[in-house]
Amino acid sequence: MLIFPGQEKHVHGSSLVALPNGDFLSVWFYGSGERSADDVKLMGARLRKGEKKWSEPFLMADTPNLPDCNPVLFLNQSNKLFLVWIAVQANQWEQSILRVRTSLNYNGPGAPVWDWQDNILLKPSDAFAKEVASKLGQLPAHGIGWAGYAPKYDQMIRNAATDLVKRSTGWMTRIKPLVLPDRIILPLYSDGFNLSLMAISEDQGNSWRPSLPVVGRGPIQPALALKKDRTIVALMRDSGDDPPRVHRSESKDRGESWSATQKTEIPNTASVELLVLQDGRWAFLGNDISDGRYRFQLYISSDEGATWPIKIPIEQVEPGKGSFSYPSLIQTKDGLLHMTYSSHVGDTQKSIKYVIVNPNL
Repeated sequence: MLIFPGQEKHVHGSSLVALPNGDFLSVWFYGSGERSADDVKLMGARLRKGEKKWSEPFLMADTPNLPDCNPVLFLNQSNKLFLVWIAVQANQWEQSILRVRTSLNYNGPGAPVWDWQDNILLKPSDAFAKEVASKLGQLPAHGIGWAGYAPKYDQMIRNAATDLVKRSTGWMTRIKPLVLPDRIILPLYSDGFNLSLMAISEDQGNSWRPSLPVVGRGPIQPALALKKDRTIVALMRDSGDDPPRVHRSESKDRGESWSATQKTEIPNTASVELLVLQDGRWAFLGNDISDGRYRFQLYISSDEGATWPIKIPIEQVEPGKGSFSYPSLIQTKDGLLHMTYSSHVGDTQKSIKYVIVNPNL
């Protein structure tokens, strides 16, 4: 179902959380565009436990005169509700700042009652630059034959990584964090560096510090899963060179450092989402095509992402007839999968769609 009727303004980047009282809360950004439109704000809606219809949308956050984008909702280990998003300064993704607000009073009608708000400020050290240079050196030779007058991608990224200002700004949210008993690992990415990084909190979200970067040629918007051996896997959208494929990286030290990314066999052009199910299987949700956002599928794996034999179609239309992307995926205690994602059909039918899937069918 659509959370609200399709309309003309841009709606995108939803996030979904199941609250302890059985309600669902969703958030997305809404306005005249994305980074270039200063009227963009965060809107939300609530689906009450046992009800079939979402509430009317309500305001979740609005930074005056700046676009607000890419919201993420999650509960910390004590069931405090977090909303993390970006305010886009100077209308440039690379100048985005991370914002956060929290609530313990979120069961009433409408928006949660926010009791705290701040910015998340990260300062990657010189180890960031060393890691970028080291991991780029581990990647396969670049497939593009650089001409003498063409920009040399790897070297430009190495140079940018030495700039403290550049590596301290522009980190953006997209996908929910991995919440462990003693830490929260929040995936971030940079359109400036075209790679990713984690913000790590060891005090339930009160303070944050950066991990080392997740380095590759275009691995952005990480989605995280914890393997049985405690390795953390990141699957990422491909913003690099052809062919577009989901990137994969692993961390053996609880998110502190990451292997150089490798492309998997899964085609990808726009979005990924990843979830470890209650029965140990993994679910992947995204655009598994190489030329757009007109197809959207749910994959199921029984071997922690080594293979994905089960594919459940969620959306598929003819190219140019619709766009479906930027999913949020959670599982409730009854085993059902709940997802929200951007549904754009034509110029006048833009909404956030809510779908429930039984992964056992």
